[in-house]
Amino acid sequence: MLTSLKISNYALIDHLAMQPSAGLSMITGETGAGKSIMLGAVGLLLGNRADTKVLLHEAKKCVVEGIFDIRSYGLQGYFEELELDYEESCIIRREISPNGKSRSFVNDTPILLDHLKTLGEKLMDVHSQHDTLLLGEGDFQLGLVDAFAQTAVERAAYQQVFKEFKSSKKRLEELTIQSGRLKKEFDFNQFQLNELSSLSLVAGEQEELEASQQILENAEDIKVKIREILSLFQDEQFGVLQGMGHIQSSLQGLERLAHAFGSFRQRFQEALIELNDLVESLGDEDSVVEVDVEKLDRTRDRLSKIYQLQKKHGLQTVKELMELESQLADQVFQVQQVEDQLLAAKRDQLEKEKAMLQASELLSQKRKACFPSFERALEELLHELGMENARIQLERQALEPHGSGVDRVELLFSANKGMPLLPLKKVASGGEFSRLLFAIKYLMADKMALPTLIFDEIDSGISGEVALQMVRMMQVIAQNHQVICITHLPQMAAKGDLHFFVYKDHSAEKTISKVKQLTDEERVNELAKMIAGDNPSLAAQTSAKELLMN
Repeated sequence: MLTSLKISNYALIDHLAMQPSAGLSMITGETGAGKSIMLGAVGLLLGNRADTKVLLHEAKKCVVEGIFDIRSYGLQGYFEELELDYEESCIIRREISPNGKSRSFVNDTPILLDHLKTLGEKLMDVHSQHDTLLLGEGDFQLGLVDAFAQTAVERAAYQQVFKEFKSSKKRLEELTIQSGRLKKEFDFNQFQLNELSSLSLVAGEQEELEASQQILENAEDIKVKIREILSLFQDEQFGVLQGMGHIQSSLQGLERLAHAFGSFRQRFQEALIELNDLVESLGDEDSVVEVDVEKLDRTRDRLSKIYQLQKKHGLQTVKELMELESQLADQVFQVQQVEDQLLAAKRDQLEKEKAMLQASELLSQKRKACFPSFERALEELLHELGMENARIQLERQALEPHGSGVDRVELLFSANKGMPLLPLKKVASGGEFSRLLFAIKYLMADKMALPTLIFDEIDSGISGEVALQMVRMMQVIAQNHQVICITHLPQMAAKGDLHFFVYKDHSAEKTISKVKQLTDEERVNELAKMIAGDNPSLAAQTSAKELLMN
């Protein structure tokens, strides 16, 4: 609900402030006085585009600000989604700078124009004789049926299972693609895995095999060399160890002659121990090293296989081959795993599809059940609005499941006797559309929370009893929803809770538009002028008072 509207420096408006009624507010004024300008300013709050041409004073910025009571609209989630502070009293402000820059704010937080437009649609609905496009849209017509049939529970249930179905379908598609890709790679991966697994690779074995191969390939020469060395050390007459024994005896004698030479003897003793250990170790190696052609062949063969796989995969070590083997094993295992997941996903999708179709059938049945009463109620309202021969028919077409169900609803309309029922876009004139849309909003008023309704000269082309019936319907709507009506008819203007008068002020250098809330006396005078012109008679004054009293 709009509680306050302020406009400054917009077109012919220097400054304007008004607080419309929570019920029905009427706006009147001379043609060209600025009523349409007010709607243009309101359009800025709804996210419409603007440029510097709207500035009354080119050096000053234009500011349009609306304060809305949004308690009944359930917008907390929308505000959270846009990271806006939620307040029950919501301030929307739009600024147009002289340089052409436009800025929008909600509760003093900047907001994108597209987001403001979405929010504006939830807060205000401007209804004019030219507002026909929305009524012709299938989604809008389906929404009307849902509101009339009160399908909120069934629609929410369907949308939940539809969402789950879409998710399961997407999961199945992803697994199908993954399965196909893995299957293409499976045979190749399995072959490579078998090739690696057959070797039973062990970490570090390449280094050991290469060392073993070197010894096996030179085993005979190694044994000859070891024995030559051992012979040099162990010869009884000329061996190194024999000579070392003589040296040891001489160093001992030298030590007895002078204790200072004891360190030499000690150092020699340590070297002798190391040499004896060396000889012993060489002897052990001599007994270990063997000439084994078969073992050498086996070693060469295994190393050859390792080298071939390393070259094939562009790797350097056995460790890297083992890591590759592990990766291939995972990929091969995934094929079976994905197949299991694929089967589970197919079962899940079938279950979700079944649940979705059941929910769509319940929703569709409830929609179709309301068709006769919707058609009858809307026809009766149109008859009351002066369209005695108007006929309405709802036509349903079954569709593939989508976000709103499996239904497409088409509202067929005929305004004149003997004319066929046709889709709205093909048959209705502007005035007929306007009354039809008004009747629909009246019908929906007790079914859903409507935004502030602004009727812009909806009374064009009607008069008398039809106008009175229309304004009575507005009063009914205004019992639960805020209504603002711009009108030229006195019988309609008289029925508002508040009456605002838009006029031009020529007292300054520039003509400006102003608006004021009329007192009871001013209201009588304004209605009398609407009846009889600028110089109303006493009879017109009396008629104006009667309109206000009835």
